[in-house]
Amino acid sequence: MKQVLSSTAIIAVTVFCFAVKAHSQENKYEWGANLGFVVYQGDLTPERFGAFKTQKFAVGIHVDRILNPTFSIRGNLLVGKLKGDDAAYDNPEYRQQRNFNFTSPLVELSALLVFNITAQNYADKGLSPYVFAGGGISFLNIKRDWSRFNRNYFDTQNHLVTDGLAADSVHSLPRVIPVLPVGGGLRYFFNPKWGINAEASYRLSYTDYLDGFSQAANPDLKDHYLNYAIGVIFRPGKESKLGCPALKY
Repeated sequence: MKQVLSSTAIIAVTVFCFAVKAHSQENKYEWGANLGFVVYQGDLTPERFGAFKTQKFAVGIHVDRILNPTFSIRGNLLVGKLKGDDAAYDNPEYRQQRNFNFTSPLVELSALLVFNITAQNYADKGLSPYVFAGGGISFLNIKRDWSRFNRNYFDTQNHLVTDGLAADSVHSLPRVIPVLPVGGGLRYFFNPKWGINAEASYRLSYTDYLDGFSQAANPDLKDHYLNYAIGVIFRPGKESKLGCPALKY
């Protein structure tokens, strides 16, 4: 009888320890904050990967709901500023004569599906790469400026720019636009609660008036922006593993 009770106790304690350990490892949420830059990409820059000469500071916060070792869902807030300026570029020559520029505050809300490539969402320590994609909306307040536009230059060189500017000047500017964020990054956890990450992401949009100009620039291509950042990650529910004493009988 004593042996049966001892065996039962061992089984009960083992099951209890396993359940507590599993609970401690299966954290469901992660919070993050990051600092970085947003980079405008559109008609007012010749740079293929965006206007890095006019990049602006940005901050972001996010919360992840972990679904399993591979996937999580992230809610993301990004706050920054967009800027583009023809005058920042000497080549092609016409940019110094066109002299369009714009600025806009940016507030973006998005929901993302995050894929942890090495399936380490529950790992206490270590490095793991990830990719993500999703959808969101961006709130803008675009301020465009063509006060330095050299009309005489374009009347003799390319009157289509002058005609296009007349059309753009009466075109309403978007205040809210849909965006499709896609990107990837790396994260590293030092312990069960704290980690760091670095990521880059691209925002596909469906407007050519992100910079306030279209017909006077390149109406065939849409405007976009990107974000790159580094940050910290905190797991508020991550608990230390509970050690169970060894049982003797």
